[in-house]
Amino acid sequence: MRKTFTKSKTRINRAFLLAATSAAILSASVLAPLSAAHAADKTTIKVGIISGEDEDVWREVVKQAAAKGLTVKPVIFNDYNQPNEALQNGEVDANAFQHQPFLDNQIKVNHYNIVRVGDTAVWPIGLYSKKVKSADELKEGSVIGVPNDPSNEARGLILLQQSGVIKLKPGAGIFATTADITENPRHVVIKELDSGIIGRSVPDLDAAIVNTDWALKSGLTPADRIAQEPVKGNPYNNFIAVKTENVNAPWVKTLVSAYQNDAVKQEFDKVYKGTGVTAW
Repeated sequence: MRKTFTKSKTRINRAFLLAATSAAILSASVLAPLSAAHAADKTTIKVGIISGEDEDVWREVVKQAAAKGLTVKPVIFNDYNQPNEALQNGEVDANAFQHQPFLDNQIKVNHYNIVRVGDTAVWPIGLYSKKVKSADELKEGSVIGVPNDPSNEARGLILLQQSGVIKLKPGAGIFATTADITENPRHVVIKELDSGIIGRSVPDLDAAIVNTDWALKSGLTPADRIAQEPVKGNPYNNFIAVKTENVNAPWVKTLVSAYQNDAVKQEFDKVYKGTGVTAW
């Protein structure tokens, strides 16, 4: 009797497992196409941008995207370190605020799965001062502010080298740090500051490296700029970025085309007054 019960129980368990497995396979085969279709049919996205003048530019991008059937909702950030974290965590679908050296460093440190999908513009970084009219006028022991994030600090150090203030170790390039300074004839003091406050600190310093967007937010003008990196061949073009898994999604191509057009260029030129240059 016990033996017969055990065999019956075994047959029941096998039948149950077979049915459950079949159901799971059927469920997966049905849901997978639905998930893919949902991703392909995405018509509303969130894009992380930095607060300030770029908000005006993106109002025009929103209009252009709407005409193409894509609803774009800008999400405003006040710090360069926030948009990539938000993109990686799925809080936004794309962002548009950074250049490749900055993203490369963020990927190295945080292991983000984020890629570049379309260029937007370039803002040549500048050396600003309220106390001198040229880099040659910087005196012995002058205090110079530089952004404290690795990519923009390197960018600033390269500009200081181009301006004859310091010399860097050969090959330091876009990864340069203060440790790569080999010559500092005027013994200038390099002070690392957050990008968001460095522009407002210019009056308290002898000079400072400031990103164009923060320069505008801080009330600095081209008259305060005593040196600027070249535009031609600039490796710091900004771009739209998405997660690697979305690079071929239809909405990505639509978003890029919504930015890369004459209407947006016209608004960009109006907003940035020549301090930035569209880069597509």
